[in-house]
Amino acid sequence: MSCLTMSRVALGLLFALAAVLAAAQEHGYHAHEFREHEFQEHQFLDARYHHDHYYPPHGYVFGALPPGPRVVVHGGVQFYFAAGVWYRPAAPGRFVVVAPPIGIVVPVLPPFYTTVWVGAVPYYYANDVYYVQGPQGYTVVAPPPSNVIVEQPPPPGHIAQARPDQVFIYPRQGQNEQQQAADRYECHRWAVSQTGYDPTLSPGTAPAQKQTEYQRALSACLDGRGYTVK
Repeated sequence: MSCLTMSRVALGLLFALAAVLAAAQEHGYHAHEFREHEFQEHQFLDARYHHDHYYPPHGYVFGALPPGPRVVVHGGVQFYFAAGVWYRPAAPGRFVVVAPPIGIVVPVLPPFYTTVWVGAVPYYYANDVYYVQGPQGYTVVAPPPSNVIVEQPPPPGHIAQARPDQVFIYPRQGQNEQQQAADRYECHRWAVSQTGYDPTLSPGTAPAQKQTEYQRALSACLDGRGYTVK
């Protein structure tokens, strides 16, 4: 490597370090890991869907990660996931809070999350991120349109209106909540593949026949997996 090339590399590293330090000054720096009680101010509260937990904003820099973070590599980039917060390495010994990329998969949900429903599919929400369960874990997905989300349970005093594509299931074989969510998602994917209609992408816009076909396919799949469907 020539002296000129080495100089350019060194200069690039200096600029990167300067950017990290500037972000730390602008957004805040904590020498230790994230501690929720230190962020209990109104601007840090995530109250969507009554989630009611505190998180550091994107761009905050920490000098240490919480104990036992999950390491996830996506697109050749290493991320750390802990307590519902996503981090990327910054300067040595520095970790910056980031938004996770769509499509990244984590094996476990955050310790605190809120379940909302889009048709028959449960979405898990925490820290402005939506997760959907799949075969390999929980995938970060794009936020669904707000007008198709049904909160479970609804706020006190609110009467939720059932959507045409919403189903209610009873586990005949004692399936737990995690298994129910996985079966719902797999049956949703199968119903979409059979009918070409996905209510989570185009709710209420397809012909009634397509919606009926989706409901029948979804119900048949769930019945085959040991559920009573209403």
